Amino acid sequence: MAKESMKARERKRERMAAQYADRRAELTKILKSADDSEEMQEAKWDAMIAIQKLPANSAKCRVHNRCGLTGRPRGYMRQFGISRVTFREMALAGKIPGVRKASW
Repeated sequence: MAKESMKARERKRERMAAQYADRRAELTKILKSADDSEEMQEAKWDAMIAIQKLPANSAKCRVHNRCGLTGRPRGYMRQFGISRVTFREMALAGKIPGVRKASW
């Protein structure tokens, strides 16, 4: 079981990433534009400074997938939203519909 502070930190990162997504995309679009005029160079510089001033936790790459039940950060199965350990326990208990143990 992950510490509650770690789970809370991840929720905060998700919230911040969603909050600043539009602003970050707008600034990134300016930075990636192909126009190399003098005014655009200045706008790109300003956009770069503006992105650096945004909170670090507002970047979507800072968000880490965690198990929805235990908060475990590793072995995350995206299709089910839980970790491999929790998945195995639930599958063996028959709590996940359509999943059964393979044998050959």
